[in-house]
Amino acid sequence: MTDVAAAAADPAASLTVRDNRTGNEYEVPIVDGTIRAADLGKIRVSDEQPGLAVYDPGFVNTASCRSSVTYIDGDQGILEYRGYPIEQLAEKSSFLEVAYLLIHGALPTKEQYDAWEHEITYHTFVHENVKGFMHGFRYDAHPMGMLMASVGALSTFYPDARNIEDPHNRHMQIVRMIAKMPTLGAWSFRHAQGKPFVYPDNELSYTENFLSMLFKMSEQKFEADERLVRALDVLFILHADHEQNCSTNAVRSVGSSQVDPYSAVAAGVGALYGPLHGGANEAVLRMLRRIGSMENIPAFIEGVKNGNERLMGFGHRVYKNYDPRAKIIKQAADDVFEVTGVNPLLKIAKELEKIALEDEYFVKRRLYPNVDFYSGLIYEAFQFPPEMFTVLFAIGRTPGWLAQWNELVQDKEQKIARPKQIYTGDRTLDFVPAAERWA
Repeated sequence: MTDVAAAAADPAASLTVRDNRTGNEYEVPIVDGTIRAADLGKIRVSDEQPGLAVYDPGFVNTASCRSSVTYIDGDQGILEYRGYPIEQLAEKSSFLEVAYLLIHGALPTKEQYDAWEHEITYHTFVHENVKGFMHGFRYDAHPMGMLMASVGALSTFYPDARNIEDPHNRHMQIVRMIAKMPTLGAWSFRHAQGKPFVYPDNELSYTENFLSMLFKMSEQKFEADERLVRALDVLFILHADHEQNCSTNAVRSVGSSQVDPYSAVAAGVGALYGPLHGGANEAVLRMLRRIGSMENIPAFIEGVKNGNERLMGFGHRVYKNYDPRAKIIKQAADDVFEVTGVNPLLKIAKELEKIALEDEYFVKRRLYPNVDFYSGLIYEAFQFPPEMFTVLFAIGRTPGWLAQWNELVQDKEQKIARPKQIYTGDRTLDFVPAAERWA
């Protein structure tokens, strides 16, 4: 018996809807805590009129898919990838292992991981024409704009990527995308600084290789502090996926047209480019700099309560408890500052967190620190300019985007994205020719 049939057989697992326009009653099955929008569409005044639809700007209470990639319980502050708690993955795993988990749905054996790592390492190089393509951007081009364009351009280098029905072909594009994102991200960084591009070093780990392409100058061999490598690896893990957020929704929406994965991921990069999605950690840094010193905190907090200031990096659309990623990233910040020295803004940040966790105003509103609160401080310690923060986010998020895309193209229930609208414009106007209008 299907879920829908089971729900229909059990009246308790259904919703009784009375349409007061007609007096008719409808039984709508409840499955997994949801009702199907198509079932609401059966509720109509007459056969000539459209059925009932749901108006939900921003999809705040609409499930667009079934997914087994990431589980979030915002009330309890739980985040799991394929069932594994983010705390355990951040402590015990590596980014490439987490990427394998997201893509394949299970943790790898030793042989599987070795093959996966070899594949990713082998494909870190990009076609030399990509180098010329990136050189064509203005000297002051935003790194995210460069990343978005270059990711989309990869589809022209791999025209076979359009064959999304072939599992082996999908696997190859996934490997290429995860492997090449650090190269494209690092080159966008170097271009903005007017420095020559650094090619991948296949003797280095995934994250260490990324740091090498970012910062290597004239030294024969780049060596990064292991604490910095591990901290960045943890940041990538924390950003690897986050359910149906704006950029993942963009990847799925564009991917629903059955386009190649590079074009779909480029859409995700474009969504992440927006300040409401990927730019939150930069806003935290601006806030901390504006506060300036510990003695200015009370006045700032009062301004927040009066509606004159915004407390950036606190609260989340999903989490109504402490963001589990924020606890992990706070520890990563301590590890980074051991190497780089403590950012003077850290004292202000910790005091703000202390107040928010104790003050009734913030506790009542459940404004807990989110992942963006400390990540900007870490990126700044690495000497990344603010415009690079979102590029780092995109590199970490790539396995999640691809896992969601891979799930989408195999989901028989999925259709091309085409939401309804409520039309609010004029109707049945008579056209007046230009000669009459301008007379």
